[in-house]
Amino acid sequence: MSLESVRAFFAEHAPDIAPVVMEASTATVSEAAQTLGVEDGQIAKTLAIKVGDERLLVVMAGTGRLDNRKTKAAFGDRPRMLPPDEVLELTSHPVGGVCPFGLPQPLRVCCDISLRRYAEVWPAAGSTTSSVCLTPERLAELVNGEWVDVCQAVADA
Repeated sequence: MSLESVRAFFAEHAPDIAPVVMEASTATVSEAAQTLGVEDGQIAKTLAIKVGDERLLVVMAGTGRLDNRKTKAAFGDRPRMLPPDEVLELTSHPVGGVCPFGLPQPLRVCCDISLRRYAEVWPAAGSTTSSVCLTPERLAELVNGEWVDVCQAVADA
């Protein structure tokens, strides 16, 4: 089970962090923000993309959107979203619960600088009702993430 692989990941790498399982859905940015009582941007959404022959994860602020020009500049080619069945195969997590934790195999993880706007972010934790709370820097550190700038510019509120 996907949530279990995430729990095992945190037990081994960061025992001070535990997934929070909610009764309400956290599958979309707006559902997660409402359920957790945080801003939409604090939801750290994880996208599974293919760039050329490489499949990788990009974690960004919930209000972020991939910028094709920036993504091509960062990765050398235009990004393509993976279909749900490939996402599940690649990560072991269902769409709505995709996160960079507890993966079945090593995978390149890129953290967009949009996450740094927030002191704490809430990525999913392997299911459509689970999340974890941590700082953007800790998230990147735990998954050996590289910082990138691939989101469209977001105006300050």
